[in-house]
Amino acid sequence: MEAPRHTGSFSGSGVAPEPIRDSDGASILGPHNVPVEKENPDLLTPPRTDSGTVPNLKYSFAASHNRLLSGGWAREVTVRELPIATELAGVNMRLEPGGVRELHWHKEAEWGYMLAGRARLTAVDQEGRNFIDDVGVGDIWNFPAGIPHSIQGLEEGCEFLLVFDSGSFSENETFLVTDWFAHTPPEVLAKNFGVDESAFRDIPLDGAFSRYIFGGTLPPDLVVDAMSSPAGVVPDGYTYRLLAQEPIEAAGGRARVVDSSNFPAAGTIAAALVEVDPGGLRELHWHPNMDEWQYYISGQSRMTVFASSGKARTFDFQAGDVGYIPFAMGHYVENTGDEPLRFLEMFRSDRFADISLSQWMALTPPQLVQQHLNLNAQTMAAVARARTKPLIVR
Repeated sequence: MEAPRHTGSFSGSGVAPEPIRDSDGASILGPHNVPVEKENPDLLTPPRTDSGTVPNLKYSFAASHNRLLSGGWAREVTVRELPIATELAGVNMRLEPGGVRELHWHKEAEWGYMLAGRARLTAVDQEGRNFIDDVGVGDIWNFPAGIPHSIQGLEEGCEFLLVFDSGSFSENETFLVTDWFAHTPPEVLAKNFGVDESAFRDIPLDGAFSRYIFGGTLPPDLVVDAMSSPAGVVPDGYTYRLLAQEPIEAAGGRARVVDSSNFPAAGTIAAALVEVDPGGLRELHWHPNMDEWQYYISGQSRMTVFASSGKARTFDFQAGDVGYIPFAMGHYVENTGDEPLRFLEMFRSDRFADISLSQWMALTPPQLVQQHLNLNAQTMAAVARARTKPLIVR
């Protein structure tokens, strides 16, 4: 059993943590960034099992540049902030009551999760079928690439997470309807819409700098706001009530999985909402299909990522942090706090998939496992009980 990993107190503003583990390490004589060190104890004083060079796998939205506008704000974590995150990018966005994320579209699919408040979504697909719905806390949505859409805050406003199926995505470079109007000759607009050029005298001419997120008027009731299309409505819809799903219960927590099997619109992004009880562990596992992009909603945790060839590194996470695990690397997520840990696991895939270390061991001939690991009979019996995937353990 490993000795305690850290020395000193991590509570109280007057106490600075030190990189000392038993007889290893030494105090810091130079400047301390104490708040950052307290949030990252496993970087300052890593467990003995950490080894080798592993890229940074953590970035916090708190360290992201924020874009402030009249109707709210937006900040992003992309491959520019977290270079290892090549598969997925994320945006944290806030809309005030009536605030509008402008009518727009982009080359990437958009997957959303409502963190607080409520919003109205609209969209039109390539068949001319339209979509409108109100979403609240725990609801998700998915707009396929190229589908034009909008988001508007309702009475209480809202805050949400957006995830895109490309690490190089930028929320600042989407296709905006006002930007297009501003960069189309007025005579062409007039011909396109069958009106006089004078109809477009008052359109915003500064394009992307004018709208993007702007203050708007609260929309009417959903039934009043809904438009009728000759082509009908989008048949499967673009929203899903994730919290209405019966969770997968486990000894140390619970999880809800959403992918194209239960939400057809999610053709490129699969996800799991995981809740780990205090003292619980999202078991040792890996994903056989894609990199994992994480977003931490509440609580605190640590995660060790095993990168093969004797390389491993441990990270600590708090609410608002992003984690990233490259394809096939083994890892766990442990609740290190005294409240439930809630986080999202996301993948650029149409299906969620993971492989459990415990289940692998339990479904492999016992003699073969014992010869590899020199486990005693009691431990082998415990291993054998994991024939059903544990998911979250205590």
